[in-house]
Amino acid sequence: MADIQRSLPSHIRQVLEEPERLAVLQSLEVLNAEPDADFDRVTRIAAGVFGAKFALLPLLDAEQQWFRSSFGVNDLQGSPVEGSFCAYTLAQPASEPFVVLDAAADPRFAGKPFSLGGQPVRFYAGASIVVRGQRLGSLCVLDSEPRPEADADQLSQLVDLAEVVASLIALKDEARVRARTAAALIREEWRHALTLEAGKVGSWIWDVPSGEFTCNDTFRRMYGLPESGPIDAQQVLNSLHANDQERLREEIRGTLEEGADFDVEARSADATRWLAMRGRVYQRDANGMPLVMMGASTDISENKLSADNTRLLLRELNHRVKNTLAMIQSVARQTIRQNPDPQSFIEAFSGRLKTISDAHVLLANRDWSGVTMYEVIGSQFGPDFLEDPDRAHVAGENIMLPADHALGLGLILHELTTNTHRYGAWANENGVVDLAWEITDKPVRGLSLNWRERGGPRVSEPTEYGLGARLIERSLAKVLDSKVDLRFNPAGVEASIWMPLPEEA
Repeated sequence: MADIQRSLPSHIRQVLEEPERLAVLQSLEVLNAEPDADFDRVTRIAAGVFGAKFALLPLLDAEQQWFRSSFGVNDLQGSPVEGSFCAYTLAQPASEPFVVLDAAADPRFAGKPFSLGGQPVRFYAGASIVVRGQRLGSLCVLDSEPRPEADADQLSQLVDLAEVVASLIALKDEARVRARTAAALIREEWRHALTLEAGKVGSWIWDVPSGEFTCNDTFRRMYGLPESGPIDAQQVLNSLHANDQERLREEIRGTLEEGADFDVEARSADATRWLAMRGRVYQRDANGMPLVMMGASTDISENKLSADNTRLLLRELNHRVKNTLAMIQSVARQTIRQNPDPQSFIEAFSGRLKTISDAHVLLANRDWSGVTMYEVIGSQFGPDFLEDPDRAHVAGENIMLPADHALGLGLILHELTTNTHRYGAWANENGVVDLAWEITDKPVRGLSLNWRERGGPRVSEPTEYGLGARLIERSLAKVLDSKVDLRFNPAGVEASIWMPLPEEA
């Protein structure tokens, strides 16, 4: 469409440049949209109503007309708003069409003729398209012949058709926004689902009146529910351990009646897993009755196992500490009786205390699961007892000893090695200690260990057992059914030790 390069009147320019109008036009995203068959139908109807050669549907920003549909002319490009018939249409009062009976005779448009498809435009009638209270464009009909008058009924139909266009624009925008929102929701749902899946969180929605559960795949797997198909509340309840179901019922009942969140830990029906379920009521009816409850569930089996192990370890540690303190107190009392002099007491007691301490360190490093036979021997003979066997011959399987066995045997070996350094085989340069053990099965599974000294000074039977001898015989008091036989043979001290072993040792 050719245009007249003439400045628009100020009141028309003011309408075109209204910020509110331009904001609505921009938000609708319709200026550069694809051709639309619905708009084409309207322009075709408008041209038929007037018996006109052309019908157009332009939308106007502050500088240009954007044709959303055209009838009677193809490939119509946009054009400047200066001198546009439609710019004048937008300045009309609401619902009043703008009519030019003969453009050549109208002083506002005379001088430079308009043309469409190579034909001059003489007649024009247009009605504003109003969306969200703003005049955005027009529906107009044009003809190459002037007319003496405009038919009122035709103009009324043109206004109605313009309102239809406005409704179409609003509906299409609503559909566009809805589709965009739906796409965003789908993306968000996928992101949410992936997040829950990665976090191993089972999400669920409970329609309280119907009892139907909607949940993700993680929840189904977690509760051992069918992979597909509807799920009801009773199925979820039945998937939990029978002893935990009533607690869940009570918590849910309190949530439904009082509105507080519920948080329950329950075992799976086969008691192989612990599950934590949390939820709240999100929707109630006008009478306050619950309609929708939502929540999430997580598998807390590992946490439960870790907590149980920690409690077990603490109980074991408390037990061991009490036993050890009792052992230390007993050793201290007996040591001070034999060695009332402080310096003598310290020398005698410190070695025994170090033995107990070393055993504790070994056990702590193994979470009190036990200590190997070689570790117990190495704590007294030195770490190289296997590589340097000149003064000690050691033979036996490197078995794992329980905590009480390790503590008691460590204290026995300490007393024996202390005695042999002072009075026995290692008191001279020729003595040797033979230490051998084996696992026996009769009458029960146990450890039979023999200590024998040879090549040292001649040994005589003491008239009274000292503390060391008594400690050797009593150190395994915590190990029931154990036996210690200490013999002071002239050729060297011998000790035979037997203690029962658990099956896994």
